[in-house]
Amino acid sequence: MSKGRSWRARQARFLNSLHARMAARARPAKGFVSQPEPRTIGYFARGRQMLAGNVMFAGHLMEVKGAMIWDLDLPDEAFAEALHGFGWLDDLAAVGDTKARKLAQDWLWGWIKRYGGGTGPGWSPELTGRRVIRWVHHALFLLRGTTPEQAEAYYKALAAQTTFLSRRWQGASPGLPRFEALTGLLYCGLSIEGMEDRAEPARQALGQECARQVDAQGGIPTRNPEELLEVFTLLTWAQAALEQSHKTPDPAHLDAIARIAPTLRTLRHADGGLARFHGGGRGLDGRLDQALAASGVKKRQTEGLAMGYARLSAGRTSIIVDAAPPPSGKASAQAHASTLAFELTSGRRPLIVNCGSGMEFGADWRRAGRATPSHSTLSLQGYSSSRLAPERWIGLTQREVLEDTPRHVPVQMDHLETGFRLEAGHDGYVGLQGLTHARSIELSLDGRQIKGEDYLVALDGAANKRFDKALDGVKLAGLPYDIRFHLHPEVDVALDMGGNAVSLALRSGEIWVFRFSGRAEMDIEPSVYLEKGRMRPRATKQIVLSGRAMDYATRIRWSLAKAQETATAVRDYARDDSEMST
Repeated sequence: MSKGRSWRARQARFLNSLHARMAARARPAKGFVSQPEPRTIGYFARGRQMLAGNVMFAGHLMEVKGAMIWDLDLPDEAFAEALHGFGWLDDLAAVGDTKARKLAQDWLWGWIKRYGGGTGPGWSPELTGRRVIRWVHHALFLLRGTTPEQAEAYYKALAAQTTFLSRRWQGASPGLPRFEALTGLLYCGLSIEGMEDRAEPARQALGQECARQVDAQGGIPTRNPEELLEVFTLLTWAQAALEQSHKTPDPAHLDAIARIAPTLRTLRHADGGLARFHGGGRGLDGRLDQALAASGVKKRQTEGLAMGYARLSAGRTSIIVDAAPPPSGKASAQAHASTLAFELTSGRRPLIVNCGSGMEFGADWRRAGRATPSHSTLSLQGYSSSRLAPERWIGLTQREVLEDTPRHVPVQMDHLETGFRLEAGHDGYVGLQGLTHARSIELSLDGRQIKGEDYLVALDGAANKRFDKALDGVKLAGLPYDIRFHLHPEVDVALDMGGNAVSLALRSGEIWVFRFSGRAEMDIEPSVYLEKGRMRPRATKQIVLSGRAMDYATRIRWSLAKAQETATAVRDYARDDSEMST
């Protein structure tokens, strides 16, 4: 870490601490002027786990039954951030019974007792914004059955955090952290007695951030679909809170909502879940539909790329491809080396997936999930298409960023008489091996057939020389490549006799058949599915086509065809018709 970055990090921590202690002496609030409706959605199963004494954040499982969680030695900074952000309050509220309320109250007033005076790791703008949103959303759940002294402490702590946010929201990193800080400040300004003067500056600042952070495609710099959903959700919550208080959102705020909605529709698979790229998951069940309905934006999917992703859809089949360079700079702190990877969903059933983000399962899983072999695309000589650089400081946190990423990703999308076709390529391997990876995917009009081709090509004389040098390095044995197709855990896999085809059976009763042609070998290998809200990674399988690039041009063809449907699949389709109309 450079001296300059170290100094800025220390300065930010000092300013946060100083303003937090000053804010703790602010005039306490007495109650709510108005209270936004509870809108956050939690995991019922995770709430039940907490009641059983098991909490899991950032890949660490702790047993806390009968203990005050704030008294425990926390395993790392990421665990502490998740705890101080109070996202777990959504999970306990999802359970909603007396025991869940009692645990939530104990932990909340435990936090107030220890950290309400402006101390501790939770006093950063983004964590404070995240925390007060939950406090306001679940106020009725939290305050039921409390004493006057407890209520007074709750309002005093809310007032202190509002004052802190009004002074330090600019300290949050641009993007989701700053939207969290500003939405939290806006909520408190609209809801808490005595804080009304904070609402208008927050309203204006939120509009300015929308204009800066949301591009013309309705995307954000991180290209994380789930993060885009979180930003969109915050903006719709802020819009609803303003309109309930008879105030008008900033025009840039409304314009951002109008741009994001069709992009999210493009990034939604046929089963309603988001494509899992660049650290994002499928999204909480119901949140996307809820946010789209709340926005009131009816515009359908965008033409061409949406936030750098290409979508092919027909019948009940959706394919979403990462068709742009990975995020760069600070936005690459969570980025994955996933260029030209794709996911495929048939009706309500995911078929081809990426492994996903390992962030919740610790540093090793996080790093593995970001590498190209964890995505459904081609990797060459075991390299990722983008390299993870040594750890750097992004804002106040040390993170690995991507370097040597593909710079040129040409894309061509065509509507054919027989279906839809995507052709794309990237130069992520040109620097070392001289080879461009190109991929073609064609989807039939009825959504029942997919034809794919992957190429490794040296495009010019300079690329030929790099390839020759790389080939000499392996004594002319050829450059090994693997084309991976990671399968969802609920897909049953069977290698057909002769090893030339793979049958993929979905829980709906559908059967898809995978075939290939070219100089490669096919195998079924273990894989993992990294999913938020679960205690550990899920075991699954992957189809791997392995070969060696011996010439300046190598081509592998592959296909997927729907072979069978059953009554179960027909019932799935009937549910799709009613649920996908949003």
